[in-house]
Amino acid sequence: MQVEKRVKELVEEKIADRPELFLVDIKMLPNNKLIIHVDGDEGINIQDCAAISRHVGFHLEEESVIEKAYNLEVSSPGIGEPLKLTRQYHKNIGRELSVKLEGGEVKEGKLLSVDDNGIVIEAKVKVKGKKAELAETSVGFNNITETKVLISFK
Repeated sequence: MQVEKRVKELVEEKIADRPELFLVDIKMLPNNKLIIHVDGDEGINIQDCAAISRHVGFHLEEESVIEKAYNLEVSSPGIGEPLKLTRQYHKNIGRELSVKLEGGEVKEGKLLSVDDNGIVIEAKVKVKGKKAELAETSVGFNNITETKVLISFK
């Protein structure tokens, strides 16, 4: 869609001098809500979100990219949002993940490492007749349908 393409260009233009920031996702919802998710290797602050919003909003208005009224929301991906980029996996090393695999199986464990092909998690493995024990498990990105960070309130 033309709107998402132009928004992507505008966001990338705005964060070009900020290599620690990266665009995660752009969604134009049917109710004319434009959602832009931006993140950073060390997170993103409200000032950065506001600056991106002003930049994108100004240019969309100037260029009349969107014909009707719309709401623009710029934020980091919410806590319940699935990870979409390899870069997001890197910033979550050491955290607990829930990884849904093709076929429906779900693995939960601590993210140990990431490379271009997939991830390694430390997950509980059930061994017949024994207590479950922790083991490193490699999961290829091609087998992952969804990954979410698990939040614990301990």
